[in-house]
Order: sequence, then structure tokens, then C-alpha cells
Amino acid sequence: MLYVGKARDLKKRVTTYFQKQPDSPRIAHMVARVARVEVTVTRSEAEALLLENNLIKSLTPRYNILFRDDKSYPFLKISGHEFPRIAYYRGTTDRDNQYFGPFPTAWAVRESIQILQKVFRLRTCEDTVFANRSRPCLLHQIHRCSGPCVGLVTHEDYARDVDRATRFLRGDTQAVLGEIEQRMQAASQAMRFEEAAVLRDQLSALSKVLHQQTMEGTGGRDTDVVAVALSGGRACVNLAMVRGGRHLGDKTFFPTHADDESPGDVLEAFVSQHYVDRAPPPVIVLSHELPDPDLAGMLSAQAGSRVTLVRQPQGVRRSWLEQARKNAELALARVLAEAGSQQARTRALAQVLALEADEAALEALRVECFDISHTAGEATQASCVVYHHHAMQPKEYRRYNIGDIVGGDDYAAMRQVLTRRYEKIADGDGVMPDVVLIDGGKGQVEVARQVFAELGLDIALLVGVAKGEGRKVGLETLVFADGRPPLALGAESAALMLVAQIRDEAHRFAITGMRARRAKTRSVSRLEQIEGVGAKRRQRLLARFGGLRGVVSASVEDLAGVEGISTELAERIYRQLH
Repeated sequence: MLYVGKARDLKKRVTTYFQKQPDSPRIAHMVARVARVEVTVTRSEAEALLLENNLIKSLTPRYNILFRDDKSYPFLKISGHEFPRIAYYRGTTDRDNQYFGPFPTAWAVRESIQILQKVFRLRTCEDTVFANRSRPCLLHQIHRCSGPCVGLVTHEDYARDVDRATRFLRGDTQAVLGEIEQRMQAASQAMRFEEAAVLRDQLSALSKVLHQQTMEGTGGRDTDVVAVALSGGRACVNLAMVRGGRHLGDKTFFPTHADDESPGDVLEAFVSQHYVDRAPPPVIVLSHELPDPDLAGMLSAQAGSRVTLVRQPQGVRRSWLEQARKNAELALARVLAEAGSQQARTRALAQVLALEADEAALEALRVECFDISHTAGEATQASCVVYHHHAMQPKEYRRYNIGDIVGGDDYAAMRQVLTRRYEKIADGDGVMPDVVLIDGGKGQVEVARQVFAELGLDIALLVGVAKGEGRKVGLETLVFADGRPPLALGAESAALMLVAQIRDEAHRFAITGMRARRAKTRSVSRLEQIEGVGAKRRQRLLARFGGLRGVVSASVEDLAGVEGISTELAERIYRQLH
């Protein structure tokens, strides 16, 4: 698949690609490779938009502008519980709970949760924990929760706080402020000074938040502000999201295959791809004119409500568009600077290892790095990270659970992971890297050499990274499996900086996986070690308290309230866990 496109007049659209003088080198390259043209007719332009972008996402055509944003956007969730809980949420929404967003980043959601805790004192605890509390938690003591779990706030008062919080999130801020102020004055006049003080603090905190985050003049309508910047053969799109009159933050995107496109083309590709699987807001402010004037109508048909595209905004929207432009330019300048530095590091590594150093070879250079992590032999795990196209490639990372070895035997672990990784490649299934980095010295490299020799692979690809004196970064030595003498590059070496970057990423990836595996193992084993707690009782305890942490924090009385747990056994569990 080379290219996917839509058009109301297919003949006119296709003809533009076969002119004597193509519009751009990209089109010339594409047309030279065309073998056939396939056509699919849809019932409407909205369906054509949906089909086009589903095909772009699934097939990633070589000559389309591609925006890679596979992650779903996070929401702030207010549960449908009798005493609703506020929580971070990512996934499919439903009708049983209230969802606010989407937010551009997880940080923006958590900041909003902190605001709701501080101003409205809503709970964040899991329902299982809420149902089994016997005394208020620390959040109540620091005035971040009103303590509904132990009856310190009535159902009516808590529901009123929830209502104010939802209205605040929807942008009805002035009414919420006025209501809090009226309640504060009424409490003061009735000489309920403690209640008045709480309301005064709410009013002060909410006013401060609104001063920092509210976008006046948006009319309360949810708005996305989208700006594009082009430079150095790269493009950057900055998306600013406004919900309920509050600026939730910015998110930047860097499309591929946009080196010879106009700002309008890049913007159109972003708008059509970004909103194909998520509801667009009522207003989208754009930095450039879109080539397709019918895009707003197609978005409206897809959303089931009117979507307005604003090209030349006025007032506060204009200032926020300028800020989005500036953010796009700054992000693009940073990426270009980092890309230049990273390409220089790749070139330096290729030269040090005597590899091809032309632009095509550097772009294709693939490095895989391995590390072993465990805690005193427990939960041993190996990691493999990949460096390709001058950048780390997280989607290609792999973790390997290591078993059937003596705990703490790093050599055996390295042998196992290298065998599992490369035996299929040796049989012709997969891509062989240009460099295989091993986090370790002569011993680990010798094990790697044996594995490669057994598999019939080139041992010259193997490079060990031996730690220097005091394990200081910059003092590492490169150790080779093919007899070349060890090489100390020095702390100023660009090649060593790249090696250290890849090695550190392999270490990070290995240790996070090992910790997760260890925690999972220990969470079960701690309960398994308690006499009288079998599989069914263990399952009931974990379900009642929402996991091991909840079991640990439970009192003897709480534990005894679980079906099948006697007071004597509850005391034994409590002693074992504390």
C-alpha cells in the first residue's frame, strides 16, 4: 500500500497525480511505484473520512502523512456509587459513571483530581477500602477528604459537594463560587464558625485555581486549538485542549512523511486522523486554512452534532492560538536539535565499530541491548531494548522471564535470553541487528560468544559494556567477542554517550519488570505463608480489601468480618503482616 486518499470527484483527484510536472518529489516517487489503483465507493463523505483514516492507521501507507497516537486519552471519572469516588480513568466510557475530558496528559487528570480533593474534599479510595474503614484515613486529616467512609459527612452534604464539583468541571464556575459564598455567609451569621471557615478555604482555593486556569471569553464551549509549525523538513502539531472553560494542557505531535507538505495539508491530516475515533469538541481553532472545505461537515456528520472550524479567531481564542503556534515552534526546534545530536552520536558509534557511516546505513543502524535484573536471585528477568532510526523503539522492547537456573547465575540467565532471542533469527525468522550490546564484561561477553557460535551467527556483532572504576558513567570499556582489544572511549566520546543511553534504558526496562514480577510473587506468597489461609480465603481477603495493601492496613476486626476468617485466624494474619 503506497497511499490512501478520499475525494468527491475521484477522476479529478487521481488526475492531479499523473501530470507531467508532479507537485512535489514525494508525489513523483510515489507515482513511479504505482502498480494499480483500487476504488471503494461510500455512501457519504463522513463514511469516506472514516474509511480513509482507518486504512491509514491499519496499513500505514508509505506516502501518507502519519500521526502515531495509539494511546487512548485519559478521563476524570466520578463513579455512580452512593458516595461517588473521583479517579483517573483510561478506556471505554459507560453510562453508569460520569466522565470528564478527555485530558491531553495523565498529569492534567491528576492535577484536576488534586483540585477536587482540595476544594470539594471528594474521596479517591477504592470501593472495597471505603466499605471496610473503621477510622478516617490520612487524607481526611490533611483536609483532602470529608470522611464519608466513617460518617463524618452526611449523604446530602456529600452529594452537594459532588454536584458542585461536576458543575465546576463543566465550566459553571461563577454559580459555584456564588453558592459557596452564600453558604459561608449564612454559616457565619448563624455563628457556625467552623463550617464558615471550611467554606472560606474552599472559596479561596477555587478562586486561585480559576485565576490560574480559566480561559475567559470561550463562552463555556469545549474547544481544541490546533497549530502547526514546519522547519528543517519536519512538522509539529500542537494541540491545546479547553474543557469547561479550563485550559487542560497541550500535547505535541510529530508526523512522518510530511517533509514536503504545506501547513494546511499537515493540519488536515491531523484533524481527520485525530478525530476519526474520538468525538471532536464543538469548536476547533486552526492555525491554517484546510484544503478540504467540507471537513467540518464530515466531522459534524460523524459526531452527530455541529462542529465549527475557526480559522481567524478573535479575542482570547486568538491569543491562545498564538501561544499554541509558539509552543509548536519551540517543540519543533527542540526535536530538531535533539535529532541532530542523536544522529551525530549514531555516526560516532558507527565509526568506532568500523561500520558503514553513510546516511542510509546510519538511518538503518539497529542496536539491541540486553540486561539481567533480579533481587538476590529472586524474580530474575532479562530485558532487550532496541535502538533504530536514531531513536529508542519502545514498541520493540521485550522482557524475558528467566527460569530453570540457579538464582543469581547471571551467566546462565544471559545464555538463556540470547538463545531465546536469536535462535529463531538464526533460522531466518526475524531481523538481525548490526550491534548486540551486552551489559557486562568479559564473562558475559564470553557466554554471548558461545551462544552465537552455537547458532552460527557473527560474533563480531557482540560488544560488552564493562563498568569502570566506581561504576562511574564515562569510564566504561567496550569489550569485544572477536578478539579485538578492549576500547576505552573516554567521558567526552559521543559514541560512549549513545552506548550509555542504550545500556541505561535496558537496565531501566529490566529492573521495572523485575520489580513488578517480584511484587506480584510476594503479594501472593506472604498470604500463602500464613497457616490456615488457603486459596479460597486468600481470594476473599484480596477481593474484600482490594489487594495486599488493603489487607495489610485492615484491623483485626475488619479481617474477622471476611467470610471464613475467625477472630483467631484474623489475629494470626494481622501478626504475620505487621
